[in-house]
Amino acid sequence: MISWGEALAELQRKGEAYVMVTLIGTRGSTPRESGSKMIVTAEHSFDTIGGGNLEFQVIGHARELLCTDSDSQSLEQYPLGASLGQCCGGQVSVLFEHFAARGNSLLVFGAGHVAKALVPILAELPLRIRWVDSREQEFPSPPPERVTISINDDPVEEIEQAAPGHWILVLTHNHQLDFELTEAALNRGDVGYLGVIGSETKARRFRQRLAHRGFSEAQIEQMICPVGMPEIGGKRPMEVAVSIAAQLISHYQSRIAATPKRSGVEWRQLQSLLALDADSADPNNTQSDSISTRNRNDT
Repeated sequence: MISWGEALAELQRKGEAYVMVTLIGTRGSTPRESGSKMIVTAEHSFDTIGGGNLEFQVIGHARELLCTDSDSQSLEQYPLGASLGQCCGGQVSVLFEHFAARGNSLLVFGAGHVAKALVPILAELPLRIRWVDSREQEFPSPPPERVTISINDDPVEEIEQAAPGHWILVLTHNHQLDFELTEAALNRGDVGYLGVIGSETKARRFRQRLAHRGFSEAQIEQMICPVGMPEIGGKRPMEVAVSIAAQLISHYQSRIAATPKRSGVEWRQLQSLLALDADSADPNNTQSDSISTRNRNDT
């Protein structure tokens, strides 16, 4: 079993979303002691807070939090009685700390010379990269860290299945495939960035073909072709790669600057939650039902 600490380090390194679950308080007989932790992602869980229906319910709630795009913190109570099908009979207070994914998701199509120079640079940036090509032999072994390799004979489906807001770089060796990928991206209407490698001549032909396919001028303008910073010249793979990387950095930095700062959960808010939890755990407190944090009974 991978420990929660090992999972946490790997998820932070990759910038993936996760929920840290902590037993913040226990009363009576419980399967694990206060301070026990586990990590929950969309597909996996790491470590345990005791198993059974309690853990099943906790994982389900954590995955509800993973459907949101912002960090959050909440405290929930679970009575370990008949409603959860556990015989312990105690009660646990569970702290859920949701950490949303960090960095933009980027699809890179093509594993040619420019992509091989570019992807290791991008892997050092706050981006979650999926690198796509049908030619397995073209990918470096091992691939750069924090980069997911996809060997796909139908790369267009990668665009069709991508989540809204994905960034897309089209760098393949095939002009027709480049066009099909570009068309698929524009058809979605919700990509966050679309860069296509090529010359001014290729860009002009693509715009003409897209116009003939019924795309509006506003839609076509979403395509950045030639991709990269125009003031950075040079045609060597590394020169083109640096130009593209600079444009992506400029793009996400401008978005960061335009995003209102979001205040995090303050420690005094958590202290308040813990104070309420302590009141609810006091058997002499007759008002516990009205002031406790949300009681999560599975009925």
